[in-house]
Amino acid sequence: MSDLAAIAGLSPSAFHRHFRALTGMTPLTFQKQLRLMEARRLMLTGNISAESAAFAVGYASASQFSREYARLFGAPPRRDIVRLQPPDAGVNLREKG
Repeated sequence: MSDLAAIAGLSPSAFHRHFRALTGMTPLTFQKQLRLMEARRLMLTGNISAESAAFAVGYASASQFSREYARLFGAPPRRDIVRLQPPDAGVNLREKG
């Protein structure tokens, strides 16, 4: 965050304050949501497991990823992806969750 603050010409605390005022969330929360949305996209378009998607977007723990995913999207990864796929898509996610 300090690099982004420097680019913006702000102190880290001022950057955090301005970021939160503009987005309604902290930079860390924003980054987490971006990672989870990218993981969702990977699972939908790449037919990869939740665990593979978690590691691909930078999570070190598949269980932490699953908890945060369910918190954001309202369902664990597998159930969410199955719900979003058309009935004839033939989803074959190997990772439970």
